[in-house]
Amino acid sequence: MKQSLLAIAAAAFLVAGSGMMGASAVHAQDAIEIDGLTGDPAAGEKIYKRCAACHSLEEGKNKVGPTLYGIINAEAGQVPGYKYSKANLESGLTWTPQIMFEYLENPRKYMKGTKMAFPGLKKPQQRVDVIAYIAANGGTAAE
Repeated sequence: MKQSLLAIAAAAFLVAGSGMMGASAVHAQDAIEIDGLTGDPAAGEKIYKRCAACHSLEEGKNKVGPTLYGIINAEAGQVPGYKYSKANLESGLTWTPQIMFEYLENPRKYMKGTKMAFPGLKKPQQRVDVIAYIAANGGTAAE
């Protein structure tokens, strides 16, 4: 019910399971929906605590990992002041919600050679929730 209300209350933005996305950026007021799952930013906040050990959501504040401020719809390896792995720099990825969803399942398997040591989030709902939290808290790149 909570997810349904979130989807109705938000200006629903569907990220297709195929990973294809239009030119529009995901905004905090938009629902994050991936593979039929709707993200819950409140649930994602709890999951994000695992990410916060290495990543901030503050602009320009890199930690062990780069800031996630503006990361959604941004090109991989482009956060100023962060030294990326060759794998990340040469990936050619754009961090769409779908790509993040796939990556966060098992970062080292998805991107061979990444510096990210996090083993991943195996539960799809957790991945959608944390992406929704990131999007709602400064994680969406400016258009």
